[in-house]
Amino acid sequence: MKKTFLILGAVVIFMASFSKADLAKEKTVIATATTTNHAAFQSNPGEKLINKSDCLGCHNKTNKIIGPAYVDIAKKYPATEKNINMLADKIIKGGTGVWGNMPMTAHATLKKDDAKLMVKYILSLKKK
Repeated sequence: MKKTFLILGAVVIFMASFSKADLAKEKTVIATATTTNHAAFQSNPGEKLINKSDCLGCHNKTNKIIGPAYVDIAKKYPATEKNINMLADKIIKGGTGVWGNMPMTAHATLKKDDAKLMVKYILSLKKK
């Protein structure tokens, strides 16, 4: 009887060790696939910066929330170096009056090059 319980216990432990290993491997595969798929939707560096920032609290790609939609900004401003610099400065310093009375929060810690990447992405959304 003791041998039966000992063998049964060993079989249960043996089977449990395989299921945990398979589960861990499965989680790794799912996490890798999710990261890969998510990265495919965010191939633009400017878009990645926007998604990591607080921009989405006030802006949306296609719909006005508090601030204008990105596609509306792209319609208003041609993608010239002058506009890219001006809009990057506006992101960093904040502003008001262009799209209404609601002020845009300053993002003083944002690097100018990062702000320019964000602007270039936004202006790339212009429908032709």
